[in-house]
Amino acid sequence: MDMVTPPHPDELLSRARAAFLGLAIGDALGAPVEFMTRGEIKAKHQVLRDMVGGGWLRLKPGQVTDDTEMSLCIARSIAERRDWSLEGIADNFATWLKSKPIDVGDTCRRGIRNYMLKGMLETPPNQWDGGNGAAMRMLPVALYTVGDAACLERCAIEQAHLTHNHPLSDAACLNFGTLIHLALWGRSLSRMRREVDEMLVRFPVFGFEPYKGLATGYVVDTMQTVYHCFFRNRSFESCVIDTVNQGGDADTTGAIVGALAGAYYGEGGIPARWRKKLDRRQAEEIARLAEALVRLSPLYRALHPF
Repeated sequence: MDMVTPPHPDELLSRARAAFLGLAIGDALGAPVEFMTRGEIKAKHQVLRDMVGGGWLRLKPGQVTDDTEMSLCIARSIAERRDWSLEGIADNFATWLKSKPIDVGDTCRRGIRNYMLKGMLETPPNQWDGGNGAAMRMLPVALYTVGDAACLERCAIEQAHLTHNHPLSDAACLNFGTLIHLALWGRSLSRMRREVDEMLVRFPVFGFEPYKGLATGYVVDTMQTVYHCFFRNRSFESCVIDTVNQGGDADTTGAIVGALAGAYYGEGGIPARWRKKLDRRQAEEIARLAEALVRLSPLYRALHPF
C-alpha cells in the first residue's frame, strides 16, 4: 500500500458497511436475470434497474443468493471468534449447506462436502475449478485484513482453497481483495486501475480491453465484466446496473462490482430504493458484521488503538 494519509476511522467503517451492503444489493439485483443473455434481458426489461425478483430461482424482490450467504458465513466466523479460523469458516459453510440453500455452485458443494465427510480444509488442485465461487465471497477477508497485504494473501488463499484450488481463482481473489483495500483507503480510480494493470502483466488472460462480452461463471469472464463495468462508470448505481445487464452469472458479477463500488463511492452513493428492498434484519446484520470485521483489522487498530 502506498504511503498516503489514512482515512478517518469513521470513514473506514462507513465504506466497509457500503461495501458489504453493495455486495448484497448487486447479488439481489442480478440474481433474477442470472443465465439470461443481454438480449433476453433487454427484451424483458429494456434495462433492469430495480429488484424485481423471480428468475430461475423464483426469488422474492431483494432476496440474496449464495454470494451473500457464503460471505456471511466467513464474516460470522471471524466476528464471533475475533480471529481467523479456517475450521470456523468451514463449519459455517457446512451448516449453511445442510440448511439446503436456494443456490449453491457445484464446486462449492463438492469442497464443503469434502470437509464434512473427510475433514479436508484444502481441496486438491483441479484445472477445471476456475470458477468464481471463491472470489465472490472475498469481501469479508478484505475487510478483516485491511492494512496488511501479507495477511490478505494468506487468508484469501486459505478460504479459496476450501473449495477452489486454481491459480486464476487465486489471482482474482487477491486482486479483488487488494482493490477493496485501496477503495477503503479512499484511493482514486486511476490508482485502482493501476493495480489491475499490474496484475494483467502476470495474468494477461484477465485483459478486458476490448471487452469480450462474456459474463459466465468462469472467473476470468467474471472479473473481465467487473473491471469493464467498474472502470467505465462513475456512480454506484450505474456500475451495478451496467454489470447485471450483461447477463450470465449476473448475481456474482453484480455482487463483486457492488462490493467494489460500495467501498469506492460510499454509503451515500447507494440508492435508497435498493437498500429498502433488502431483508431488514439481514441488512442490519451485514452492517454490524462489516463494522466488526474492520474493527479487528490492522489499519483500524492502528488508527484507533483504544
